[in-house]
Amino acid sequence: MSEVRVTEAHSLPPEQAIERVKSFEDMLAKFGVKSNWKGTKADLSGTGVSGSINVTGSAVEVVVKLGMLARAVGVDPARLEKSIRRRLGESLRGTPTPG
Repeated sequence: MSEVRVTEAHSLPPEQAIERVKSFEDMLAKFGVKSNWKGTKADLSGTGVSGSINVTGSAVEVVVKLGMLARAVGVDPARLEKSIRRRLGESLRGTPTPG
């Protein structure tokens, strides 16, 4: 199982950071990944994918674990990490992500 871990610093109150992360979640939903929030942490699940989002007072950490199915269909962990890093950063800054 491959694991992608991205941590993005922020200076927002945790509640506001969670709200900003919602736009990032919309991108994940396009790939069939759902999130289930409990407080400041969300569990991620989808076909061939699991993971979490954890929001603290200074950072958001996203962990995505790619199962065999995700790797079999060609999900590249390095490209996924780059995409998560860019989109998460844009979400926290409040800048839109096209597409």
